[in-house]
Amino acid sequence: MDGLFTEFQNEAEKVLKQYFGHDSFRDGQKNIISHLCSGNDVLGIMPTGGGKSICYQIPAIMADGITLVVSPLISLMKDQVSALVQSGIRGAFYNSSLTEGQCRKALFNIANGMYKIIYVAPERLENETFVSICKTLDISYIAVDEAHCVSQWGQDFRPSYLKIPEFIKKLPKRPVIGAFTATATDEVRSDIIKILGLKDPYVMTTGFDRPNLYFEVRHPKTKSDRFDELIDILLSHKGKSGIIYCATRKSANELYDTLSSMDIDVTRYHAGLSAEERQKNQDDFIYDRKPVVIATNAFGMGIDKSNVSFVIHYNMPKNIENYYQEAGRAGRDGSNADCILLYSPKDIFTIRFFIDHSEQNEELTPEMRAKIRSKDIYRMNRMIDYCTESGCLRNYILNYFGEKRYVPCGNCSGCIDEGNRTLKRLPLKSRISAGENKKYQDDKTADDISAELFDQLKKMRMRIAKTQGVPPYVVFTDNTLKDICRKMPQNREELLRVSGIGETKADRYGKAVLTELKNFSGKNEKKSDRSKKESVINDYEKGMRISAIASKYGLSVGETEYIIKHQN
Repeated sequence: MDGLFTEFQNEAEKVLKQYFGHDSFRDGQKNIISHLCSGNDVLGIMPTGGGKSICYQIPAIMADGITLVVSPLISLMKDQVSALVQSGIRGAFYNSSLTEGQCRKALFNIANGMYKIIYVAPERLENETFVSICKTLDISYIAVDEAHCVSQWGQDFRPSYLKIPEFIKKLPKRPVIGAFTATATDEVRSDIIKILGLKDPYVMTTGFDRPNLYFEVRHPKTKSDRFDELIDILLSHKGKSGIIYCATRKSANELYDTLSSMDIDVTRYHAGLSAEERQKNQDDFIYDRKPVVIATNAFGMGIDKSNVSFVIHYNMPKNIENYYQEAGRAGRDGSNADCILLYSPKDIFTIRFFIDHSEQNEELTPEMRAKIRSKDIYRMNRMIDYCTESGCLRNYILNYFGEKRYVPCGNCSGCIDEGNRTLKRLPLKSRISAGENKKYQDDKTADDISAELFDQLKKMRMRIAKTQGVPPYVVFTDNTLKDICRKMPQNREELLRVSGIGETKADRYGKAVLTELKNFSGKNEKKSDRSKKESVINDYEKGMRISAIASKYGLSVGETEYIIKHQN
């Protein structure tokens, strides 16, 4: 068995490099993939941004048959399929966003084996045509994403998930099943295994820690203080992509109107908007047309935007599960990101109102409803404890999820002395103007790469994304662009050494990247030449001998004389 595992792992690493451009797996991915490939069911519990999709996409590529991915998240399906196609993998989705004509075409293509990976909404598993087609297909794997939705004890219970086992029973051959979730208590884990009928599954919990995320809780005393805190955070993250979560639609609308009136570039998302406006606003955020979105918790499920640099909770969320999932939408590409919560005791009344007036599943007994309400209040109290925690915030979250840790993390407001941090009490317009006029201190970003080149590559990426009709981060993540800046590849072979560039992307976009780098290098050489000529002339005018100048700048005496003679 060990030899077989090693064989699967070696093959998986080749696939990872060929299609996704990565040299190594993240924690837990290799073992999950090996178990799936050897025919074992799997329950993978990995944090948001921890790389769950790779765990089922690579076995899907390696398998002879096709893979169905059950997901409730329409936006995620679109993003994932776009990313697969960009990487040279045949993928499709089948959900309510398709028109009747698109549904017919998708079903025809599925029936004819055109796709390797098919994302499907759980509701579609009851579609008779889809089921009859699936009975004729060789289905190697079924991956259940957001698997906690199958449990009534989970924070996002969806009755449609209970249809998954019925669908599996209708297939002529039971596929290998992989269930994946970011947050699951012991009770929810047991439900997932039991309800989905996982057979002696390999359970992998990779750990909930996201070391790149900085956690902070601030305690504004008044409504005005809360808004001031928000402005300070936005100014310190100017030009970066971020999400502001509000507890209510009213709060989201008020904040949107106020920030828009101040010419701060934001959009909004909540269930009170029309479907058309929600889609437009979401696209504006995903396609980087609007850097910041103000939203309720209706936003974000399935948003795979990799370059979100900060998540602000303008109000306390209702539980740690929701908070960590929402905060985890920051820093998905591994870059450092900030998760800041603005807490006031008044937030508790809002959460209690939601708990007392939440819609209950009519199929549940009164006893079960009472138990769920009791659970909700317990979770709310743990959220309050987090907001008032004086110690390490990361440890509090990890301990809540059963991952005991006691050493301070050094990357949260509980570990870092915030005593010297004070609000800038300048007039609001002055503070905004100061933020707008802030320039780079030098030509380096925080990652010690050329800010000018990084910006140039981002513009190139946007041009490509527009022609392809996909979000920019689907073409290249920010981390990939930064790696290009660091490695400065000169040919296709060197391009393939960049993290995130597989063979398909090298073929499609390699020429554009190399041209951009060549233009940048040429421009910098000209700048360098001008600077050198100015230095030569300055030294000559100071009375320095021509032979000494030539030696100083690596020039011949003739070249030095030519520069001095033709200085005008």
